[in-house]
Amino acid sequence: SMASPALLMRVVASAYSVAEKAATIVRNVMSAGDLGIVEKAGPNDLQTKADRLVQMSICASLARKFPKVTIIGEEELPTNDVTEDLIEDGHCEEILKKPCPAQYTGIKEEELVIWVDPLDGTKEYTEGLLDHVTVLIGIAYGGKAIAGVINQPYYNYEAGANAVLGRTIWGVLGMGAFGFQLTEAPAGKHIVVTTRSHSSALVNECIAALNPDHVIRVGGAGNKIIQLIEGKASAYVFASPGCKKWDTCAPEAILHAVGGKITDIRGNSFQYNKEVKHMNSAGVLATLRNYDYYASRIPNTVKESLVP
Repeated sequence: SMASPALLMRVVASAYSVAEKAATIVRNVMSAGDLGIVEKAGPNDLQTKADRLVQMSICASLARKFPKVTIIGEEELPTNDVTEDLIEDGHCEEILKKPCPAQYTGIKEEELVIWVDPLDGTKEYTEGLLDHVTVLIGIAYGGKAIAGVINQPYYNYEAGANAVLGRTIWGVLGMGAFGFQLTEAPAGKHIVVTTRSHSSALVNECIAALNPDHVIRVGGAGNKIIQLIEGKASAYVFASPGCKKWDTCAPEAILHAVGGKITDIRGNSFQYNKEVKHMNSAGVLATLRNYDYYASRIPNTVKESLVP
C-alpha cells in the first residue's frame, strides 16, 4: 500500500486550501465595503477586518489539524473566538501526490514553525491597489524557510468581469515552485523593485548606488518576490528595518526553491526558529539570478547604518 504522505506535504497541502479560503475572506470584506481600518503604529501601519478574520481563519484551521506546530501570525488577536465558518478543513490533492524531498520526510509537528502574514500590503488594500495584496504562509524547519504558499486574492482583477480572480503559488525546497511561469528579468537590465510606502533617505541612497535602469515601487513583500520570479524585476532592495519574518518566510521558500537568493542588506540569512526576533532589522536584498552583482554594490555606509 502507499505510505501516507509525509507531514510536510500534508501541511503544505492544507496551507494551500487555507490560503484559498483566506483569499475568499479578503475579497468578501472588500466587496462588503466596510474595511474596519485600525491604525497600529501609525498611518502606514494599518490593520483591517480582513487582516483580523484571515489570521483567525489561517491559524485556527492549521492549529486544528496540526496542534503541535508553532504558528506565529502578524496580528495580536484573541484565539478563542473563531467561528466555524472561518475554519478550512480541506487540502490540495495534487500536492499530497508529490513525493516529499528526502531530507524532510522525518519531520515531526513540533519541529515546524509557520509564519503567517494574513494580508501583506494592507495599506495598498485600503487604497484599492489590489494586485499588490498577498496572503503569506511560510513553513520553517531548523530555522530555515523550507516551504511556502503565496495567494494573490486579486490576481487577474483587471481582466474584466468574467475573469477568474486569484491564484495560489506554492513551493518546497528541493522540489521547486508551482502555480506561475518562472521567467528571468531581461538580460543586462537592472530593474530594482522596492517599497512604495516606507521610503527613506537610506532606501534611496542604496538604490541610487545600484545605478538601476528602472525602479518599481510597489507594496507587499510577497508581491515583490513575485516580480522577481516572473521576470518583471531583477532585484528587490529594501535598505531599512520594518519588514518582518512573516513577510519573508513564504516568499523566501519559493524564491530559494527556484534557485534565487534572499538575505538582509549585509548578506546574512534570515532565521525562522520560534525564538527569533520578528523584525528583519537589516533590510532585504533578493534576486532570482545575479545576487552577487547587487550585493557587491551595496555601499558600506548603508550596511553600517543597518544593524541586524
